[in-house]
Order: sequence, then C-alpha cells, then structure tokens
Amino acid sequence: MSDAFIVCSGLSFSWPDGTPVFTGLSCTIGGGRTGLVAPNGAGKSTLLKLIAGEHRPTAGTVAVEGEVGYLPQNLPFTAGLTVAEVLGIAPVIAALDAIESGDASEEHFTAIGNDWDIEERTRAQLDRLGLGDLAFDRPLGTLSGGQVVSLGLAAQLLRRPDVLLLDEPTNNLDLAARRRLHDVLGEWTGCLLVVSHDRALLDRMDRIAELERGEIRFYGGNFTAYEAAVRAEQEAAERTVRSAEQELKREKREMQQARERAERRAGNAARNLKSAGLPRIVAGGMKRGAQESAGRAGQMHAARVGDARARLDEAERALRDDQRITLELPGTNVPAGRTVFHGEGLRARDLFAGPGLDMTIRGPERIALTGPNGAGKSTLLRIVGGDLAPDGGTLRRADGRVAYLSQRLDLLDLDRTVAENLAAYAPGMPPAERMNLLARFLFRGTRAHLPVGVLSGGERLRATLACVLCAEPAPQLLLLDEPTNNLDLVSVAQLESALTAYEGAFVVVSHDERFLAEIGVERWLELSGGHLRETRGPRPA
Repeated sequence: MSDAFIVCSGLSFSWPDGTPVFTGLSCTIGGGRTGLVAPNGAGKSTLLKLIAGEHRPTAGTVAVEGEVGYLPQNLPFTAGLTVAEVLGIAPVIAALDAIESGDASEEHFTAIGNDWDIEERTRAQLDRLGLGDLAFDRPLGTLSGGQVVSLGLAAQLLRRPDVLLLDEPTNNLDLAARRRLHDVLGEWTGCLLVVSHDRALLDRMDRIAELERGEIRFYGGNFTAYEAAVRAEQEAAERTVRSAEQELKREKREMQQARERAERRAGNAARNLKSAGLPRIVAGGMKRGAQESAGRAGQMHAARVGDARARLDEAERALRDDQRITLELPGTNVPAGRTVFHGEGLRARDLFAGPGLDMTIRGPERIALTGPNGAGKSTLLRIVGGDLAPDGGTLRRADGRVAYLSQRLDLLDLDRTVAENLAAYAPGMPPAERMNLLARFLFRGTRAHLPVGVLSGGERLRATLACVLCAEPAPQLLLLDEPTNNLDLVSVAQLESALTAYEGAFVVVSHDERFLAEIGVERWLELSGGHLRETRGPRPA
C-alpha cells in the first residue's frame, strides 16, 4: 500500500457571501480506498476541491503527500478537444509521428522523454475502461457522456498519481462501464478518495468516511459494514434516548412530589405555630427556616431535572433523523394478469432495428430496462407513456393513468408550493388529508408551503412522488428514467421505500443494481443493438 496521504488541519471554508460549509475540520486519510459519503450540500465536492487545490481554505491547512489526480463531477472539457488532448498525450504522439517521418529534431526527443511506450500504455488503459476502439484524433464532441467520464479517468490514471480524488465517477456510466470502473479502482494501490452514491462502488472501499455536521468519522470496512455499524449505533442511541426520557420523567415526578410535600409541611407548620402561641419573632424565624429548607430541596430537584434534560438532549443529538417514507398506496393496485401495455413492431428513428420492438407489461410487474447508453431506453419509455408517438408499429394501453418521471423531474409547477401542486393532482382530497399525506413524504409544517422551485433535488423527488403516486386517479403504470441520478443516499432510500409501497406496474431505467434489487425488480429487459430481449438480470459482481 502507498505511503501517500492527505492531512486536513483546522480546515474552514465559506462561500463569498459568508455562508460556511464547514469550520475547523481535521482528518487524516491514508493509503487505500476511502469512500466519502454525506447528504447533498454537506460539502463533499468542496472538500475534494480544497484537497486538489482548486479552492483556498478560509482557515486551516491541507497537506498532501504525493502527486494528486482529480476527476471532478463536471468535467471541464470542450467538444473541440481530441481524445489525445484530453489524455494529455498529444505532444508526445506528435513527436513520435515526427520522428517516424524522419524528423530527428532534439525538441521531439525532449517532448517524448521516457514515454516511448506511451501508445501501448494508453491503449492498455483505454482497453481496461472499454475505450480501446477510440482513435486518438477523435473529437470529444462525438463521444457519449459516459465515454467522456471514462476518458477523464483514463487521463488521470495515465499520470500515475499517488493520490486520486474522484467525484461521482459513475454518473452517466451504463452498467458495463460501471463494472469496468469498479474493477480498475479495485486494483488501486495508492491513496484513493471517492465521493459517490454508487453503493456497489462503495462496497469496494477499504473504509467509509462520513461527513456529518462539519466533522468526519471513519468506519472500517466497506459500505455494507458501514450501514451495519450505523444501524447498531442508532439502536444504541434509541435505547439511550428512551432511558434518558424515563429518567427525565422520574426526576420531574419526584420534583413535583417534593414540592407537594413541602407545601403540605408548610401548611401544617403554619397551623402548628399559630396554635402554639409562640412570639411572632420566633414563629417568623421558624417559618423562614422552613422556607429556606424547602427552597434548597427545590433547587436540588430542579438541578437534577436540568441534568436529566441535558442528558436527553445529548442522547437525541446522537440520533439520526428517520428519513424513511412510510406509505400505503392501495389505489395503485393492478390485478395480476391484466395487460397494462402491449406494443408490436415499435420503431423510432434509427434506434430500433428491423421489424421493431415487441413489449408487453402485465399486472403489477416490476421491470428493469437496461442496456448501454444511447440504445434508446428513454425513447422507449416515452413511447410506452404516450409522450412520443412511434414511427411505426401498433400499441394498446389499458384504461388508467400512466405516470412518467423523467430525469429532469419537470412534472410540477415550480412557482406553486408543494401543497398547491398536490391539490392540483388530487383536487378531491380534503386539505387535512393532503397535509397528513405530505407529512408522510417528510414535508411537515412550513416545508409543505415552500415553492417547488426552491427545493433540493431530493426534496423535489419526494414532492413529485407525492403528487404522482397519490394523484386522482392513481397511476397503474409508472415509468422512471434514471431516478437515482444525482440523489444522495438518504434520498435513494426514500425513493426505495415509496416504490416498495407502490402496487402497480413500473418500468425503471437504471444502472444501479443495488437500487433495482431493493425495489423488488422481477423482470429484466435489455435493449441493445436495436433489439429488446428478456434476461435473467445482472451477473453477480
């Protein structure tokens, strides 16, 4: 394992308007593979930019031992660049070509240095990432988004960095490309820090770093081990909270009982003093003594209640918010065997070959539509949903609502609030029932009255799900196009719980195998080369 490492000491960063991202963050990341997880907006990408030197900290320091390679989430490449230019090998390739043509100028030998085998090394690296057929002079604008990401990773690997920083490297990659990337990173021996929501990739890590409330905690093992550790922590925290709640109730009860006893004693003492006929000064002194004694006892009990409340507050801080959506959606039920959609000979532009595609959806089937990028999966979803007319073929849809959730989540009116959007989708639902429903989608109190346009990506997904799944009439066929793209792990879990409650048929395009397993996919269709075929699902990783 490499000796490369990253050390952050007292690291603080704020945006130009003064908004802090984190304050006084300190951590050390050594050799091996580390996955960095946190909700969207917690500062994961910002931390990578600070380590890479693209941002300057407001305070504190970042020290990196070794050369750094950095692949950002949004690649800064222009369409006019060639493959060789993106890979950083264009000058060496040009010098090799010149020497082969008979030009033995010293500048060419200087440009080549020790990289006489650059073409062979580059081809080997591209082959590992499924890009072996790319010509070095091919323009970047002719590549798919997934190919561009893989090319950017190849460029970093060719530099042979000691420290490699990757920000959501599997975004835009199809299933085959994801698995190739998983294999490449599984062989990494330097210091690797990956920001990702891809649980299959995170399961290849040696440790998980969790960024929460401006601090980083490390968990040994992969993401599955991290989940188990967090569950165990939560169970212990819940027990501690229950115990602290009981202690606070007991202390409050004892304080009330002590107050009532003191009041009874004071009343009895007053009557006894009056009947005893003692001088007023003596009786007053005895009364003050009793009051002072009662006051000290009251202060003692109040202090004990305060201590118990403090322990409860501390215990509750250790609890994570329960962000699971709990639903029952009987209105979406589809009888088994009912044909929801049937299409024969469907054709669209030049995507679907020969006689076209045949596709039938029956009953409450849960279907995963897979295939390489560019195969036409989104086009097929739009045809099934009625958003796009096929160029040829016949189709038939059953009566009932079909809901199509595109990657853009553009169904809702951005200027209306969440509650107003739901009222538009379910006008017959009583207002109180709508608010209760939104609370189950985690829009509680004022959150239900925020305009959709100001919501985060995960919140907008929840708002869209609330409106679509609870619409009047409820959808019997749900079409989802890469629904987990750009969602953090909490939002993915929320989507999984909502889809688990859904009782209709759905077709989902996704390259996230863990997500597909969690939502109970039972039928797999692969669209490739213009043909649609049944498969047995993905092979074990």
